[in-house]
Amino acid sequence: MRTQVCIIGGGPSGLLLSQLLQKKGIESVVLEAKTRAYVLGRIRAGVLEVGFAELMREAGVGARMDAEGFRHEGTIISSGGSQFRIDFKKHTSTSVLVYGQTELTRDLYDAREQSGGAIVYNVEHTTIHDAKTDAPYVTYMLDGTEHRIDCDYVAGCDGFHGVSRNTIPDTVRRDYEKIYPFGWLGVLSETPPVHHELIYADSDRGFALCSMRNENLSRYYIQCALSDHVEDWTDAAFWNELKRRLPEDVAERLITGPSIEKSIAPLRSFVSEPMRWGRLFLCGDAAHIVPPTGAKGLNTAASDIYYLYHGLVQHYEAKDDGGLERFSQKALARVWKAERFSWWMTNLLHRFPDQSPFDLKMQAADVAFLRENEAAQKVFAENYVGLPF
Repeated sequence: MRTQVCIIGGGPSGLLLSQLLQKKGIESVVLEAKTRAYVLGRIRAGVLEVGFAELMREAGVGARMDAEGFRHEGTIISSGGSQFRIDFKKHTSTSVLVYGQTELTRDLYDAREQSGGAIVYNVEHTTIHDAKTDAPYVTYMLDGTEHRIDCDYVAGCDGFHGVSRNTIPDTVRRDYEKIYPFGWLGVLSETPPVHHELIYADSDRGFALCSMRNENLSRYYIQCALSDHVEDWTDAAFWNELKRRLPEDVAERLITGPSIEKSIAPLRSFVSEPMRWGRLFLCGDAAHIVPPTGAKGLNTAASDIYYLYHGLVQHYEAKDDGGLERFSQKALARVWKAERFSWWMTNLLHRFPDQSPFDLKMQAADVAFLRENEAAQKVFAENYVGLPF
């Protein structure tokens, strides 16, 4: 098989890239290790920056997002029992969209299949060959038979555990990582959200987040120990602990119900450099991970896709490789800013096991400064809605 761009990974970033390229007449094939149903079964965050939403519209898959997504013009920060609102609209003249990643991915799958876009599921032993040459190719196994795709470029959108990043030699690649000493216990429930905007809560007992998927589907999180297991937490125990970390008036309004999904996610900050090696380009979790506190994981993947998409269009339409040559530099510059914001929010709102009384006072002062200072709120809002590409 021959194509122009071989995309490894059928999650939202790989699908979005393939859809954008098709709009420009650039051929691609998407290789996915799992089934469509498996990918759509993943529960992920769904806070979309301005730039991500624009890419969805440009790809021709923004109609349901715009119709069903929740437009959030601010967010609530709770600390020490009191709360304050940061107004995105006031400080940036824009907002974010809350639209579940599952629904977003479904829209992309539907669009790819309706347009005849090539997606190969259940591939195994995917291997990238000759990425440093002008003739890269990818091999994979499907139903016991080896297949080969010759291509111009390879886009590695296959996540943290995929093959793409490890294709770059250790002598070339440098990884930066911070592991946080806690996780997030998340619960999905068929209950109305406790508030129409997200609530980020800092308490003596640890962090909590009140989020939503739609008007009848809520997503809640609490900070937990890395040693915890999902089985350690009954629904009742989760709801009781969540209420203890929220302001009293919010806890009183909270409607609880049986969990329909419950999971624990560890938190890490991770960046791999460079994001390009020859004709292989890394996008999303294949190159970087952020703690979910700042809602940047999906959005940093979108910025990678933006830079790669425009670089490929520039190459095929204008025979200009400038965008591809600068891809890693431009993507990493924005990634590190998103890493900083996510790291800062995580440190601002969580309890760490080794915090001293001085550390706790500094944390409280940082929250107070954010509450009282318009300039600090503007910086927060600019980062949250998304820095420009």
